[in-house]
Amino acid sequence: MEQNIVYIIIGALALIIGVIIGYYIRQSIAKKRAGTLEAKLEKRVAQVKEETSALVKNAEKKAFEITEKAEKEIDQRRKEFLRSQEILLSREKLLEDKISNFEAKENELKDKVEKVRAIKESLDGLRKEAEVKLEKVANLSRDDAKKELLALVEIESEKEIIEKMKKMEERGKERLDARAKEIVTLAIQKCAVNHTQELSTTTFMLASEDLKGRIIGKEGRNIKTFEKLTGVELIVDETPDSIVISCFNPIRRQIAKLALDKLVQDGRIQPAKIEEKIEEAKTEISNTIKEAGEKAVYDTGIIGMHDKLIQILGRLYYRTSYGQNVLLHSIEMAFLAETIAEELGANSQIAKRAALLHDIGKAIDQQMQGSHIEIGIKILEKFGEKQEIINAMRAHHDDYPADTLEAVIVKVADAISGARPGARKDTIENYLQRLKNLEDIANRFDGVDRTYAIQAGREIRVFVKADKVDDLQSQKMARQIAENIEEELQYPGEIKVTVIRETRVVEFAR
Repeated sequence: MEQNIVYIIIGALALIIGVIIGYYIRQSIAKKRAGTLEAKLEKRVAQVKEETSALVKNAEKKAFEITEKAEKEIDQRRKEFLRSQEILLSREKLLEDKISNFEAKENELKDKVEKVRAIKESLDGLRKEAEVKLEKVANLSRDDAKKELLALVEIESEKEIIEKMKKMEERGKERLDARAKEIVTLAIQKCAVNHTQELSTTTFMLASEDLKGRIIGKEGRNIKTFEKLTGVELIVDETPDSIVISCFNPIRRQIAKLALDKLVQDGRIQPAKIEEKIEEAKTEISNTIKEAGEKAVYDTGIIGMHDKLIQILGRLYYRTSYGQNVLLHSIEMAFLAETIAEELGANSQIAKRAALLHDIGKAIDQQMQGSHIEIGIKILEKFGEKQEIINAMRAHHDDYPADTLEAVIVKVADAISGARPGARKDTIENYLQRLKNLEDIANRFDGVDRTYAIQAGREIRVFVKADKVDDLQSQKMARQIAENIEEELQYPGEIKVTVIRETRVVEFAR
């Protein structure tokens, strides 16, 4: 028991001694760590002091450099200012010298003016004295002497004056005639528009002779359908590899040509395809008309024209006047009018624009009543053309007075363009007018859908609306049309009138 107590006491003492030794060891370690941290702090502080010192030195150096640079710039500016001041002072001195010289010259000039005035006054006095003395000697006043002298000179020189006036008048007329010829010649030389005679037939070339039979179709159904929808006549004769398209209307003829070309390329020639290709050709012709109008405006250099007016102008591409293409004729007139106006000092832009639009009424004269000039005036007013343009274009056929120089120029340009050798043919125009009159007679009847004059005017085909005209009325209409033709037209031989009434019923199986 005692032995155990001894062991416990010894263990307690050992524990206490261990705790004391551990405490001192920990204190020693803490002191060492504190010393190490303090050394690091002192080292960092020293490093910060060195960096701060370096920054301060750099800042002082830069401040010195900036100050030195500013002082140099101030010195340079001061020198420039002093130099400018010296220049200004020298100029001021020079100006003062010039002013003093000017004042001296002005005073000198005033003295001279006074002397001249005095001399003039003395001369006037001497002249009056001389006139008084002359009047006393001649016993005539100044006015009487002047009248008597003029009367004597007039009597002696009357014959000579009349002869000189006649010579001057003849020379002036010769010069004016020569100048007019020069202007017209120059205008014609500057204009290089080609003229083509527009005929009433078009030849369509075929790749092979076999296509003729396919175009005619079984029992002629294809060619009949084609002629009915286009209003042209297809002449299939023995001429190898060709078909002639005959029609006085150039738009119909061109539509037929395009449609026939599309059918041949497609290869399927039958009534349904014929109708489809004709519609495609009509769309294409409409685009061609628009392009022709835009090209005409672009070639002549005219700007600011309404789009619809350009479209109407393009229709003249398929319109002829005495065999002359009206659009080409209008373009040529625009160039001629511009050149003549420039030579005469007139407004070339007004003359050129009026010349291009002078026949615009012919584009739709078959659809409206009235002359092409009246129709053209209405069109130009509708699309906002200026009044001076309208005044210049409306006088080219003397329907209105040519009250401006530009109107006279347009009239002259029209005469020059139409008078070119080979530009026009009266016989073609008369023939086309007869065919148009033939169609107009039939179109006057109610219920008529469309009318085509074919076979050079020897036949007219009239298509009527089936819902408005029955079979009996069709027979009566054919007789009435024939009677009107006999009364109103003069023609050789006979004209066949064919009235066609067709009922088409379409249903869809769905």
